[in-house]
Amino acid sequence: MKILVDADACPVVAETIRTAQRFGLPVLLVCDTSHELLRAGAETLVVSKGADSADFALVSRIERGDIVVTQDYGVAAMALSRGGRPINQDGMRYTDGNIAGLLMSRHAAAKIRRSGGRLRGPRRRTPGQDEEFCRELEKLCGEETA
Repeated sequence: MKILVDADACPVVAETIRTAQRFGLPVLLVCDTSHELLRAGAETLVVSKGADSADFALVSRIERGDIVVTQDYGVAAMALSRGGRPINQDGMRYTDGNIAGLLMSRHAAAKIRRSGGRLRGPRRRTPGQDEEFCRELEKLCGEETA
């Protein structure tokens, strides 16, 4: 088991690495050349800048039971299909039971933006969100995979 991080604009990279080290799990940060990050305690895979290039590079490396940290519903859906266990930066686990609704809301938001509408951006990140992410990531790390 390993932890793969969709590292382009991920706010919980440091928390992920710290948690992974406690469980002795390797971490792979996947990013494109415009978001390149190097962090002690993690391997970094930098891919060419391009539409979804980092996403596809990450998904192609998922094995059954791997943990995937992403805020991208499309990446989460592909991770689930490969037997991965995706979680977002707030600690929400993506599941077969919630992914369809999340993808539908993403589609609806894209339609609004294409027609000239505007949507609110995310709220400012709080320490409580980081704590919830760490709690849920620890649970995932401690779970046995089938």
